[in-house]
Order: sequence, then C-alpha cells, then structure tokens
Amino acid sequence: MVHRRFWRNLLEQSWKRRTVLWLHGVRRAGKTVLCQNLPRIEYFDCELPSVRRMMEDPEAFLDGLRGKRVVLDEIHRLGNPAELLKIAADHYRNVHIIATGSSTLGASRRFRDTLTGRKRDIWLTPMCLADLSAAKATNLERRLERGGLPPFFLAKEFEEREFQEWMDSYWAKDIQEMFRLERRDSFQKLTEMMLAQSGGIFEATRFSAACEVNRSTITNYLGVLEATFVAHVIRPFSARKQSEIVSAPKVYGFDTGFVCAYRGWRELHKEDLGNLWEHFVLNEMMTRMQSRDVYYWRDKRGHEIDFVLLARGGQPTAIECKWSATGFDATNLAAFRRQHPQGENVVLAADVKKAYQRNYGTLRVRFEPLGPFAAGLSKP
Repeated sequence: MVHRRFWRNLLEQSWKRRTVLWLHGVRRAGKTVLCQNLPRIEYFDCELPSVRRMMEDPEAFLDGLRGKRVVLDEIHRLGNPAELLKIAADHYRNVHIIATGSSTLGASRRFRDTLTGRKRDIWLTPMCLADLSAAKATNLERRLERGGLPPFFLAKEFEEREFQEWMDSYWAKDIQEMFRLERRDSFQKLTEMMLAQSGGIFEATRFSAACEVNRSTITNYLGVLEATFVAHVIRPFSARKQSEIVSAPKVYGFDTGFVCAYRGWRELHKEDLGNLWEHFVLNEMMTRMQSRDVYYWRDKRGHEIDFVLLARGGQPTAIECKWSATGFDATNLAAFRRQHPQGENVVLAADVKKAYQRNYGTLRVRFEPLGPFAAGLSKP
C-alpha cells in the first residue's frame, strides 16, 4: 500500500476552501483507497443498491450527516449526482464531502455547469515523487517501467494481461456509459497506437487507415481520450511566426507503464529512459499545477523544446528534460530564445540533486532537481 500523504494534505487544504470536493482520475489511480484511509471519514459506496436508496431523498440523507466528513464513492452511479452535490454545497455547509467517480461524469456539461463555483476539483494523477517517497521506493526506473497506478507499481510480477483488462474496463465502464461510441475496435486501436507513439506530434490522418475511420472520427476519439485523462494533448507555444509550428499538438499517454506495455518494452534500456523521464516530468508538473496548462515549442527546422510554461507575467519558461545532465545540448534553447528572448531556461535531469547554473554564451541555464522545481508550481 502507498500512503499518499501529499494527496491527503491536498484534500484537507482544499476542504478549507470548498465543502464539496470532486476527486477524479483514471481507473485504478487509487481514489477509493485514498478516501477510505482519511481520518474520521464516513464512506458510502454508491455502487451498492442499498446505498443508492439511502440517497433518493438528498435532504433526508444529508440531514443525518451534519458536521461529518463523507466520501461518496462512484457517485456517477446515482441517477442525478449533481443535484445531491448542489444541495450539499448550498444548504449543508457543515457537511464536508469528497465525491469520486468516472472522469466521464466530470467531463459532462451538466455536471460542470451545475457545480460551477460550488466544488473544488482534485485530479489524482499516477504516482508522483511524493508518492514514491512515501512508498520508500528509491528505484525510479521501476516507476517508469511499471507506471504510476498503485496496483501495477506494487505488483510483484509483471502481468501484461492486466493492461488489457484495464483497457477493457475503461471501454465498458467509462466510454460506453457516456460517449456511447460504436466502433470499439477502432477506438482501442487508436488508443494503443497513441500509447505506442506517445510524446510524438499527432497527425490525425496518419491514424485513419489503421483505425479504419475518417480523420474527423480520429479527432473525436482524441477528444474523448483527453476528456477522460487517458491522453494529454500538449499544444504548441508560438508567436504565430512563420518559422514556428503553430497548430500540430503533441500527445502523451497518461502513464509510463502503459506506454512501455504498448511499445513492447519488457525491460528498459538506457536509450528508453530519456523519453520515459519526459513523461514523468510532465506527470509531476501537472500533479502540482492540477492542470494541463503545458505547451511545447518547435520550429520548422526541427529545433524543439520539451515543455513551455507561461509565468504569471507572461514570459515563457523553457524546460528541457534529460535523463542525465551530461546529455544536454543548448542548441534548441538558443533557437527558442532567438524567437522568444525573455524567460527562464531550465533543465530537469534525473541525476541532478542540487540546483546550479551554467552559461552557454549569453544563454543562462538553470539545472534543477525535479522535486523542488515542481513544488514551486503548486497552486495555493
């Protein structure tokens, strides 16, 4: 078991701002276990018919919970979950609720619109650095290979069929319940190809023939994968200059374990680690920011910056990800700064334990450990 203290603290702090929290994340990310281990909590599993009957009269149900801390797990099983949470937020401010459920519910317009301003969203990502520390796991390569879903990370043996079982459950319980897509084979084929090519520039036409659907359907499928947090669509940063890529996104799979599985990587080699580290850096930044406000940059000559973050003042922070700091080359950063002179330059390398700076001509670059850098991105 992973004692996820970072997330427990985040939930406790969030309750100080809103009495209703919406805890979402992909299947098997650990939402139920996290909630069940909160102190002084009353837990309700909405998958049980007896529990759903208790909630048929929301006011009577909430009357009995005054002053308590409550988990409503799998709340999407209710007929009208947004109504219950709205009543709680507006009229039962002394009832502190964490609601969990399928990401498809959170993606629905009715759920979002009804609860706008009434809840705080918490996105439980795959295991981050704080989770690894809590699990006393010092082997980062295991996290990259197995991924960040706790059952997969903690398993003694690698079971490839577990990934397919997860995919089957994702289709049956997430996709079909809300999106009702008809072509399972095409959708799963795209998902598998996206994971296998994770981190690359996404061109819908390249997937059409293999998935046997047209370009617009591929674009629709990608929207579904993004809405359910299985894919992260990273769009290009640009000043709309002719030399820059301005529209083609990069797409990352949600978890390094699935990326490895669908690339057929049963054992990691040195050349695999850089790409997986890039995925892990993205996961860590999004964990701390609790958003996907991340960009990349590329020009038409092939120079590329892994990630770009926009500071509050509007200046871009350029981020390069390296498994080893010795593998850093300043060429791409120099090309970026010729187009965008202002902003910080950061290299996040797995082997950097203490921050330091180096100058490359007039270019100043800061090498930082991932943990402190990402912690600085946390929202208050």
